[in-house]
Amino acid sequence: MPAAALVRKALVRKALVRKAAKLQAVVRVPAYWRGLLHGVAAAVEHEGAALDHAYRTVVDVGANRGQFLLVAAHRFPDAALIAFEPLPGPRQVLQRALPRRRPVRLFEEALSDRAGTATFHVSRADDSSSLLPISAAQVATFPGTDEVAQVLVRTARLDEVLAPEDLVAPVLLKIDAQGGELAVLEGATSLLPRIDTLLVECSFAELYEGQPTADAVVRFLYGHGFGLHSVGQVSRTPSSRPIQADLVFERLAPPA
Repeated sequence: MPAAALVRKALVRKALVRKAAKLQAVVRVPAYWRGLLHGVAAAVEHEGAALDHAYRTVVDVGANRGQFLLVAAHRFPDAALIAFEPLPGPRQVLQRALPRRRPVRLFEEALSDRAGTATFHVSRADDSSSLLPISAAQVATFPGTDEVAQVLVRTARLDEVLAPEDLVAPVLLKIDAQGGELAVLEGATSLLPRIDTLLVECSFAELYEGQPTADAVVRFLYGHGFGLHSVGQVSRTPSSRPIQADLVFERLAPPA
């Protein structure tokens, strides 16, 4: 068997093992069972993230089917939930999967640094869809994420959709925009002073065409008063090189 096929087979096997372990963790928590009934596995990999406040507002950018929101609703029972998901199919599933007692303020715009319309590149694994074209490196690293369609979506800036009074402190902003994280942040500049914690999926290599990598996100947030608090959920290439991670940022205390 060619080396490339062996690598792909190993990646697929590793992904299946990871999914099986995740399912075991999900079924242990009754709060996540409703999600499973609708085919949504709560993002239990985020349960150990260093999210250190009793958040009153959680904003989920790139919510997909509500995988992270299920965890947020369980972990932060007093938080108002706000979500952004441009694909209608996942958006409809999200609305069914979340507990009925936890309403979600749900927006269909794809967040970016400007308002308008743009082509959205739909992945075979729709949680890997992006405003940026999917690169060969993404498909090689995460098999099954190749592009299957393109749709036109509305784009918006976060600070033009939400007002400061929508964000009751403490506030958690989670961003998983598949390469568009920096653009989302650039479209949120006037709201950033209201944010306490950010959970941002960042890549250390260009997985989407034109994607800013983790160093650009770190520099931007440092310039807006945030410091890196913790690193979690590191994904690696077959050669064990880190390729992607969830970075948690906290607002830095002003100098004395």
